[in-house]
Formats: sequence, structure tokens, C-alpha cells
Amino acid sequence: MGYNLLKGKKGIIFGALDANSIAWKTAERVHEEGGEFVLTNAPIAMRMGALNTLAEQTGSEIVPADATSIEDLENLVEKAQEILGGKLDFVLHSIGMSVNVRKGRAYTDQNYAWTEKGWDVSAVSFHKTMQTLYKKDAMNEWGSIVGLTYMAAQRVFPDYNDMADNKAFLESIARSFGYHFGKEKNVRVNTISQSPTPTTAGQGVKGFDGFIAFAEKMSPLGNATAQDCADYTVTLFSDLTKRVTMQNLYNDGGFSNTGVSREVMDAFVKDQE
Repeated sequence: MGYNLLKGKKGIIFGALDANSIAWKTAERVHEEGGEFVLTNAPIAMRMGALNTLAEQTGSEIVPADATSIEDLENLVEKAQEILGGKLDFVLHSIGMSVNVRKGRAYTDQNYAWTEKGWDVSAVSFHKTMQTLYKKDAMNEWGSIVGLTYMAAQRVFPDYNDMADNKAFLESIARSFGYHFGKEKNVRVNTISQSPTPTTAGQGVKGFDGFIAFAEKMSPLGNATAQDCADYTVTLFSDLTKRVTMQNLYNDGGFSNTGVSREVMDAFVKDQE
């Protein structure tokens, strides 16, 4: 159900791959709320995914961009403004990748060339995107930029590997750039720390199914879905959250503030019987 929360707003959505992606669900919700956007992803991801379907469904154009390339980002920001007819009101950064995870290298045995690649794609690309927007003065006043993160930035989840470091860096960039973007342009920058979500990217993490089940048992409201995240992102893109900035916002059913739950305790007690 739409409330027209984003009527007249324009933006860029990074990272939609397939119907499981948080970015995909967010694009659908933004469209329902009256927002218009350009979709973008790296050319290799576009070959793997089904972005054309989403573009047709939401009446959007696609501008391919490697988010680690300043040249690609400059082209993207210019083209998006041409296509949408003006400055931008919202940007979603929904990108993350670890070559070490993908190729099964342990945290204690990293290939550092892969580490740097993952760090560039997952975190530095957020800075590069914002710096490009900032230098081109491409955001409208009271615009909103959102990055997606995970609680491994604060706590240890051993198999999340070097992605944990990438997310910690991403959150720091959101705070630091959020200050400058707020001070100079009245633009807000936040990250959403989402429950483990069965996206194509998420499922690459070792032991992911067990992990989702554990988080579900720990969270009083259960895990937040990709759809829940899309809804939350819409509120952050809307004018209802004008003074929320430099925050890392947990959308996780209460997981982040739960020490232990009855269900988890019961599972351990059963094991000891």
C-alpha cells in the first residue's frame, strides 16, 4: 500500500541483482511511494541478474557503473540527473562483496589483494559515491543517502570474515561524510543494520542457514525481512526523517539488544539433558 511518501522525489538505487535483493525490494517500494529512480549495478552483476525486469516493472532506466570507478560514478550521477530532470533526493548504496569469502579463504589466511578488492567494493565505494555527489552538488537539500550494513561491524560473527571489517569502515564513512554533507548541503547520511537476510550475496557466507535460524530465535520480533528493510529505507528517504543523520539504525527485530532469549536457552538445556 502506498502513501505517496516519495512523490516527486528522484534518486539512484545501487545493487539490485534479483528479486531477493534488498535493493530490488526497495526499488519496488520507492516506486509504489511515487519516487522515480535510475537503477545501477556493475556490468558483471547485471549479466548475472535480472535488472531489466525491475526496470520495466518500475519504469526506470539503467545506467551501468562500477562503483569503485570515479569515472563511472561521475557518468552515473550526470546521466541520472539528465534522465530524471534535476538533482537527486535519495541514494541507496546496497553493495557488498568479499573475494576471500567467495573463494573460501579464512579470516586468518587472507589474500590481501582480495581483501583490498572487497574493501573497495563494499566500503570505499560508499565514500567515492558520496564524494562524487558532493563535488557535483547533485543532491537536493534535505536529500537522504542510505547504506546497508550488518552488526558484524560491532560484534564478532567468525564466518562473516573480512566483510565485518568492511562494514565497520562503511559505518564510519557514513558518520564522517554525514557530518560534511549535513553541514554544507543539509543532506543526511545513515546506515541500516539489517538482520541476516537470505539474499544472493548473504547466502555466500558459511553456515548462513544456521545463522538465520539462531537470529530468528534471538530476536523478540523475529528477523527483519528484505521487505521490512525496504519499508524502513522508504521512511529514511521521506521528509518524515529530516533530522536523522549519521546514525547506524538497527532493523533486526531486537536482536542487537538481546543478551539471550528463552528459545536459545531452551535449545542449550535440551543439549545437556
